[in-house]
Amino acid sequence: MSPSAQVLVARRGHVCEVRLNRPEKRNALNSDMYEAMLDALAQAESDEELRVVLLSGEGACFTGGNDLRDFLNAPAIIQPDHVISRFLRAISGFSKILIAAVHGPTVGIGATLLLHCDLVVAAARSTRLIMPFVQLGVVPEAASTLLLPRLLGHRRAAEALFLGEPLDAQTAKEWGLVNRVVEDETLIEQARALADAAARQPPGAVRATKRLMKSAQEAEVAGRMDEELKVFAERLRSAEFAAAAQAFFGKSSTRKAGGT
Repeated sequence: MSPSAQVLVARRGHVCEVRLNRPEKRNALNSDMYEAMLDALAQAESDEELRVVLLSGEGACFTGGNDLRDFLNAPAIIQPDHVISRFLRAISGFSKILIAAVHGPTVGIGATLLLHCDLVVAAARSTRLIMPFVQLGVVPEAASTLLLPRLLGHRRAAEALFLGEPLDAQTAKEWGLVNRVVEDETLIEQARALADAAARQPPGAVRATKRLMKSAQEAEVAGRMDEELKVFAERLRSAEFAAAAQAFFGKSSTRKAGGT
């Protein structure tokens, strides 16, 4: 599959739909997919007619996290021009409405990027949000060590990050990670309806409101992202990560999910 086909971008009225399309690998994110998502966000940001971006995933899940093979072969994650660094800055600073439609096992960065979405719709039956960073010997990213305790409280954030146990859709809604829980079969339909409703709002007022909502912690979020990525890079050189990676790649070659 060509890199461009791994992320499908379509325009529907005032909505830009960005769909991860690597289902044979559970939409595990590689550098080409990050670049494609960055391009889509940049185009949506600059196009005055586009007011909402809707993220979703093809196949069994939204995304299984980073593709570990691609990830291990990439340059140092701490570098500001690293594609993951650029993506995290872009999604955190995106000025228009960002909506995610999630289903299936949504792992690692697939879960933490939801903290930068304005609205999240989750499939009731299949959704499992999983943050297995500690189990892999690394640390969370996307400023989640700052945003998750603020959203959930310390104890719930500790449970999610230290133990990495899956959160189902209803629990995620009760904890404030998800806005709406819908039937799996109607996920995209319901997410599109929400995107259309958001797109009908006065765009200038929406952007001004979002800027006011996020401005107080903007510098803090950026600083925490940099700090996390620095520690993340250090952890990639640790014996704990080496053991976790060896165990991961030692499993059956039929495994499709990503990881971080």
